[in-house]
Amino acid sequence: MSEKRIRLLPHYADDYHSLRRLAWEVWDHLWPWSRHSFRRGRFAVALSFGLATVVTAVWVLAAVGRVASNATLGWWIGWSVFEVLVRLESKPYIKDGPWWGRNYRSANLMDMICYVSFKNLLIAALLFLAIRVLKALAWIGG
Repeated sequence: MSEKRIRLLPHYADDYHSLRRLAWEVWDHLWPWSRHSFRRGRFAVALSFGLATVVTAVWVLAAVGRVASNATLGWWIGWSVFEVLVRLESKPYIKDGPWWGRNYRSANLMDMICYVSFKNLLIAALLFLAIRVLKALAWIGG
């Protein structure tokens, strides 16, 4: 049985200015909330921001060596589960096809789990590398 696919577009998808569209695309990947999600339950939004602040604080503490990598990884996994739920509610679409394309479709639960997991894996790898480089630079600097 074939599932009907709905073509969804974020507001920036038809913007043909490539740098502006790229900036919106980066913002879309890093910021899981949408404008209409702020119009709904204020408690849920406040809770979301609180959790985002805690996750950011854990990354900063990891960067200065106050939190072990295992704790940071645990927080990051918890954030990923939370982000799946937020994105399914506020940005329920994923890109279909090549990364440079403009084809979007509605996401089911497994689509969103795969998208958020892979995206957060890449971000975490970059953050861990940045932490290593900063520690190495601090060690070299004396």
